[in-house]
Amino acid sequence: MIYDLVIIGGGPAGVSAGVYAARKKLNTLLIATEFGGQSIVSEGVENWIGTIKISGQELAVNLKNHLLAYAGDTVHVKEGDYVEDIEKSEVGFNIKSTAGEFETRAVLVATGSTRRKLEIPGAKEFDNKGLTYCASCDGPLFTGQDVSVIGGGNAALETSAQLLAYCKSVTLLNRSEILRGDEVTIDKLKKNPKFKIILNAVPKEIKGDILVKSIVYTDSKTGEDHELQTPGIFVEIGLIPTTGFVKNVLELNKIGQIPVDPRNQKTKVSGIWAAGDCTDGLYHQNNIASGDAVKALEDIYMELHTK
Repeated sequence: MIYDLVIIGGGPAGVSAGVYAARKKLNTLLIATEFGGQSIVSEGVENWIGTIKISGQELAVNLKNHLLAYAGDTVHVKEGDYVEDIEKSEVGFNIKSTAGEFETRAVLVATGSTRRKLEIPGAKEFDNKGLTYCASCDGPLFTGQDVSVIGGGNAALETSAQLLAYCKSVTLLNRSEILRGDEVTIDKLKKNPKFKIILNAVPKEIKGDILVKSIVYTDSKTGEDHELQTPGIFVEIGLIPTTGFVKNVLELNKIGQIPVDPRNQKTKVSGIWAAGDCTDGLYHQNNIASGDAVKALEDIYMELHTK
């Protein structure tokens, strides 16, 4: 069988693409290791439009159910599998996955990214128990409390700015002497009396009982350890795009993202589109990923039916 489209990914982008592919009657294969994306670990997602609050697990179930409700005999789903490689072929592309090999005229990559994890004692034990990697998802849970952010780039600065809207205070811990974000953002944050920066702060350990209570960091200049009391630790130390399987067919940017045309989500290779957190889009959130995918599907449909 030759598919019209293979969608790779089961998060908001992949599922949105799958629903639209079904409605447009494109003969589609969707391959996903799991449904839900990064938010699956969140206790409460409060910015998924149309839903006041939903857990990451419930969101994953809803995404899958929405797709299957429309899939019919148009969208074929292979869950629990992953793509290993993509090659050009006579009809378009050959998708090599753990479920087998598939021929397709078009490809949409929607595999997202994974957040770089904090690897210190206590990080695994308190993951999603006060230690979080998503301010948009979990920030409101810490309204009126003193929280901390780990990182020194734009993502950490933007997270800090977002948290200042409802937290009592925000302390930024940066392991070096220099912040890597935009000066304009840094200057604006420094003017906020609720914001504090601690430089040369190397995270050492996270403490607590059932939930996070504090973080221990080492001053890299003095070698002294300090303990900061905080119930919420937001980690922003980078993302790792899930794009290794496309490197033989697509040129990635220096951090492994897929460059796309923001008007239609096309990559530089004809026949391949990408959407969501695996791309070089300026902002990455569930709603944005979903919109990217819908935009891509509109363009894919037009291209497949105008060739």
